[in-house]
Amino acid sequence: VQLQASGGGLVQPGGSLRLSCAASGNIFTLDGMTWYRQAPGKQRELVARFIDDGIAHYAESVEGRFAISGDRAKNVVYLEMNYLKPEDTAVYYCNVVQLGFAYWGQGTQVTVSS
Repeated sequence: VQLQASGGGLVQPGGSLRLSCAASGNIFTLDGMTWYRQAPGKQRELVARFIDDGIAHYAESVEGRFAISGDRAKNVVYLEMNYLKPEDTAVYYCNVVQLGFAYWGQGTQVTVSS
């Protein structure tokens, strides 16, 4: 399984970005695909998890601002990020656990700054 994360960049506070995580290889399902982030000097934290179509789990800090969705035909999970804040600045990673093994994408940098 390979995960390719993309879509990061520099955005002003209040702006929006959409991250993509494209899965390839022997991926069974998008269910459980998760976005994490890690800011400098901080531990990696869960941001959002795609549980099923229309069902997701979010960290309290992003609830109401971020939305995770999946395109099963393309094997891609998206993270729509709105009303971005400077504290959202981090490297964002996508992750999936399959048959007990955790797969990680390479990370994409999101910087929220004026």
